[in-house]
Amino acid sequence: MCNSGTLPAFVIAEGLPRNLQIVPIARIGQCAGMSDPLLLLIAAAFLFAGFVKGVIGLGLPTVSMGLLAVTMQPSHALAIVIVPAVVTNIWQTFVGPYLRDIMRRLWPLMVGTVVGIWLNAGMLTGPYARYGTIVLGVLLVIYAIIGLNKFSFNVARRDEKWIGGVVGVMTGVVSAATGVQVIPSMPFMQSIGMEKDELVQALGVFFTVATVALAFNLTSASLLTAATAWPGAVAMAASFTGMFVGQAVRSRLQPETFRRWFLIAMILLGLYLAGSAVYNIQRA
Repeated sequence: MCNSGTLPAFVIAEGLPRNLQIVPIARIGQCAGMSDPLLLLIAAAFLFAGFVKGVIGLGLPTVSMGLLAVTMQPSHALAIVIVPAVVTNIWQTFVGPYLRDIMRRLWPLMVGTVVGIWLNAGMLTGPYARYGTIVLGVLLVIYAIIGLNKFSFNVARRDEKWIGGVVGVMTGVVSAATGVQVIPSMPFMQSIGMEKDELVQALGVFFTVATVALAFNLTSASLLTAATAWPGAVAMAASFTGMFVGQAVRSRLQPETFRRWFLIAMILLGLYLAGSAVYNIQRA
């Protein structure tokens, strides 16, 4: 924590009631680096999120955002999630031979997502930012329920481009407000008939594009700064450690059983986030 005892080191305090003055740059970030408990929380959250991704192939941004939102605003959590998410998704993007076909089929989805993120820029930091945790909690519950029920539908090949564009804009708007990119993009990508390996690579391509677009939003809002470098490095190291462990134990676990209990845990976490955020807003 900072010397003020109220703000994490990566949070920028603005608008304080004092005269404008030039502050020596050496004073900035002198917050004991960042409190050890906070770094431990970040490491634990990304270790588990990486483990989940290693076992079932997805979930790193969703899980880490949900866990970090317990103790910080979604905008600050997303500033930490960005770098590990981009790096792991780039790695996933180029593992497979389907990149050209994926770009040809999913470009309307990706363009729509970028447009939606741009249209909704400022939602994470504007006057409605306090409702972001509620929306995030609700999305986690929806995501888990869809996964548990294995809900699916089919989109005809002739319709996938225009539907993909609409879904992309919706995903971008939701993502700009919460940092989560799986609703409604995930059900759409599962509905267009991709092979399993192609779908995994497609998720990497799509999440890379969406995360980079979000990074521009964070940079323009002064949330993605040098102050996030150290927690981001901790998060990335923990993510890859968790991924390697998850991949190593995948053959020993029943992935479907793990996935079911993981989704149940996401429902509980989502209900907690939404409920506690509503309670705090009512108290304010």
